Amino acid sequence: MRLAILCLVASAVLAPLSRAQGPVFVITPEQSTIKFNVKASVAIVGKFDKWDASLTFTSPDVTTAVLDIKIQAASVDTGSGMKNGKLKSADFFDVEHNPLITFKSTKVVQTGPDTFEVDGDFTIRGVTKSEKLTLTVSGKGTGSGTIKGTMAFDRKQYGMNSGIPLIKIADRVEVDIALTGKRVSGPPLVFKH
Repeated sequence: MRLAILCLVASAVLAPLSRAQGPVFVITPEQSTIKFNVKASVAIVGKFDKWDASLTFTSPDVTTAVLDIKIQAASVDTGSGMKNGKLKSADFFDVEHNPLITFKSTKVVQTGPDTFEVDGDFTIRGVTKSEKLTLTVSGKGTGSGTIKGTMAFDRKQYGMNSGIPLIKIADRVEVDIALTGKRVSGPPLVFKH
């Protein structure tokens, strides 16, 4: 019995040491943005002021990345109090019942030297669907850089069927991210050439 316990303790202590460590990146919110725009008779463009993003890797292979973004829906800022209020309402983000808008990647494919397609679960208003984020990476090999990307979704698929009085709004919403990050530990990333 003692031998079994000793083996369990040894495996618990030694297993993490034997696994290859992935790079660890920290996203700098002050140098990053999450914006959106919707074609409309009166431009609807805005950003989110409060959000968290993490970029983790299980190995140095860049395609093992997991991008996890959590946005405080109530932090929407269009520059217009009327538009902000409408977007926070039950007709759109429904921030009272669904305070977070999230994206968590499920698959990363390198499509070019600096480009990627990232499939992920996107949740808004409590509805989750698979969406695709197309990314471009800059700063490869320097230990820091920027990820810029765009994701488009149909707002009506997430229950945002209403309009805004006197404004004609398209169904397609584009989300643009620009995340600046820095590797704080672990080995450099390995890209396909």
